[in-house]
Amino acid sequence: MARVKRRPIAEMNVVPYIDVMLVLMVIFMITAPVLNQGVKVDLPQAASEPLKSPKKEEPLIISITKAGHYVIERGRDEDAAANLDYVQRFVSKILKLQPQTDVMVRGDKDVSYGKVIDLMTTLQAAGAISVGLVTEAPQTTGK
Repeated sequence: MARVKRRPIAEMNVVPYIDVMLVLMVIFMITAPVLNQGVKVDLPQAASEPLKSPKKEEPLIISITKAGHYVIERGRDEDAAANLDYVQRFVSKILKLQPQTDVMVRGDKDVSYGKVIDLMTTLQAAGAISVGLVTEAPQTTGK
């Protein structure tokens, strides 16, 4: 009796890859809402390039809400408003410990110019050498 030789099947089993993808999708679906926490600020739109920072540390961001409240977005409760004296003390302490920390201002587009200047003057007094302004990219309309 003649034996028939069988060749090995050379198909790739993709079922484990699909399982891994589904697990990753569930993880990202759970963590995505957590990553988008912060203070509601309607940023002005400007066509500018994002800043490239070689530093690995997180920038210090101070937001000015539509109501004119100052909110520090690092190491505090995100919804707690602070006065300028507290902002100055807090930023001064951070910059003494980490002098290379980037300081950024997120101002609502409807807040008065005077509020932004008051904050920038306070940041300068706290030791910030340069202060960046955070904007949004302009919305493009599809045709």
